[in-house]
Amino acid sequence: MIRIGCGAGFSADRLGPACDLVEHGRLDVIIFECVGERTLAFGHRDRLADPQKGYNAQLERRMRKILPLCRRHGTRLVTNMGAANPRAAAAATLRIARELGLSGLRVAFVEGDEVTDRLGPETPLWEGGTIRDVGLQLVGANAYIGSDALLPALEAGADVVIAGRVADPALVVAPLRHHYGWAEDDWQRLGAGTLAGHLLECGMQITGGYFADPGRKEVPRLAQCGFPIAEIDSEGGLVITKLAEAGGCVTARTVKEQLLYEVHDPARYITPDVVADFSRVGVDEVGPDRIRLSGGGGRERPADLKVTVGFDGGVLAEAGISYAGPNAGARARLARDVLEERLREVVGNEAPLRLDLIGVSSLHGTALPEATGGEDLSDARDVRVRAALRTTDRDKAETVLWEVESLLCCGPAGGGGYRGQITPSVVTYSASIARAAVPTRFHMEVA
Repeated sequence: MIRIGCGAGFSADRLGPACDLVEHGRLDVIIFECVGERTLAFGHRDRLADPQKGYNAQLERRMRKILPLCRRHGTRLVTNMGAANPRAAAAATLRIARELGLSGLRVAFVEGDEVTDRLGPETPLWEGGTIRDVGLQLVGANAYIGSDALLPALEAGADVVIAGRVADPALVVAPLRHHYGWAEDDWQRLGAGTLAGHLLECGMQITGGYFADPGRKEVPRLAQCGFPIAEIDSEGGLVITKLAEAGGCVTARTVKEQLLYEVHDPARYITPDVVADFSRVGVDEVGPDRIRLSGGGGRERPADLKVTVGFDGGVLAEAGISYAGPNAGARARLARDVLEERLREVVGNEAPLRLDLIGVSSLHGTALPEATGGEDLSDARDVRVRAALRTTDRDKAETVLWEVESLLCCGPAGGGGYRGQITPSVVTYSASIARAAVPTRFHMEVA
């Protein structure tokens, strides 16, 4: 039986629960899943500005805390925190290991997922059109690589394996293949292992964190919620659990929610390792915070790999102003109308513009009829007007902030609490590439 814990489910996840897992969880392996499409595109932007950047912003803080614990407890670490620059991430990890006196720590990084130079202007995109049609600067493209890219580093004895855009479940499948010697075409076991990886990859989503909904789905001690652990046998059978002392919960309901997360077709969950089949998975409670899953399987892996293609989206301008007290809703709507007229007609801005009434009609945008001006604002006591613009023209971005701030004196009455900012923006699309066009390699160095 191998015990694998999840130390992060996204780029900015908490660190404390990961440290607790290594300290008390008797783990063989801990994974940190920290890459999404946008975080990867931002990584490419960071690397273009500084060749020593482009990896996860929290990597150094995480490594400084977690590496001594992993050394003490014999836990191996597998992660995609390398994002757009696994080589630099490994260099930073080695530097920290040496500063901490962790001599002999073997750190490997995996490269080959970046395929920017293998795409051209006419490469078709899943969303339609081609790279040329997007009309933005390409910053980087990465294929979703699988466990076969990580496995050689584990077999070479790496204590830490750092990758870039490796598929999330592969972070778990690779240690399983290494531990049990699964073949690359053992589709049944690889499908079962992918089930384990899919359940672990989002951290607290399966231990109650993202499950919590007061009055409907109660979760004990949410502020102290822990990360999940998977106990996986040689056939891929597994139990999901957590530390007994951690907050949160592992129940059939939390597991089922994560089981369905981002799965469009349970019978065909496509990954670089296998086309997994979750359609016959059984979920059974076998003890407090212990859920056994069985029935995961799979079929032959796809010939092509998914590619995330990142573009420089220019900047995102956001500005807001608040209205409170009697008739606040009507004043906020008037402010929105004034901004729309000035930004579209007076200033001549034709870029995509969002104007929201926060707390009344914002998250749904134009998806609901109320977002087009028919909102019921009679009971509103405080409303915030938000303007947002994505553009490659810095002057237009500055104009948005200027126009919103001008409402402080130009009216309507009672506006206050202005805030505005301009931040870098990225845009991502998806494409495909032949597996044979994505060779991977690893390099290992000892601290």
